[in-house]
Amino acid sequence: MSVSLRAARYVHPNGREALQSVSLEVARGERVAIIGPSGAGKSTLLNLMATALRPQAGSIELLGEPAWQLSRRALRQLRARIGLMPQSPPLPGRQRVVTAILAGRLGRWPWWKSLLSLLYPADIAGARATLDALGLPDYLFTHCDRLSGGQLQRVGLARLLYQQPALVLADEPVSSLDPGLTELAMRVLHECSPADATMVVSLHAVDVALRWFPRIVGIRDGLVAFDLPAAEVTGPVLAELYASEAGAVPRQLG
Repeated sequence: MSVSLRAARYVHPNGREALQSVSLEVARGERVAIIGPSGAGKSTLLNLMATALRPQAGSIELLGEPAWQLSRRALRQLRARIGLMPQSPPLPGRQRVVTAILAGRLGRWPWWKSLLSLLYPADIAGARATLDALGLPDYLFTHCDRLSGGQLQRVGLARLLYQQPALVLADEPVSSLDPGLTELAMRVLHECSPADATMVVSLHAVDVALRWFPRIVGIRDGLVAFDLPAAEVTGPVLAELYASEAGAVPRQLG
């Protein structure tokens, strides 16, 4: 299994319980969408899979490794094989786009190459190819603070794809994109990820999730509400999942 969570629980420092007891397995090469109302625990779940957060209870194995039982060095090596695109990619304003994209492989490069790349980009051609695929061919040397929200989101996606991780995690990767760019981004995400990579993506847009992912996991109140093939995610199933968000399902499926 690429991801195996058993009764994982996470409570935020303010005492709010984000995940109650989540058990979930994702096989190597599977592509899974996580959906659910705001505050359901989707982002927390992805951060657990990225080892950005540590569960207070339960266990988690990632890419066959018991993540929180590893040495610091082994954990760093594991993290280099996991790519996470946060909902708002942390891109410094004065950083150039090419540097932001190449940062995707810093964890896999020797320290001297990482340092040199900050001074002179180590793989301009690779960064350009990834950015071109996402429809931003002329922005490679633009500073990030000159980009729109949708452009920043595509740069964050380009960094994730350039990393070529074994476990691809993306939190709302198309929330700032119009429908045309959403389709482009989802196609590139699927086509440019390694063929055997495992992919877990959280999405508010239910219609996008159903079109692009064969398996859908619904999260509500920090629990797995359902885990179904996309064809079995019907209107009544969604209505129950989004019962607390009046009108959410019609908007997303319309």
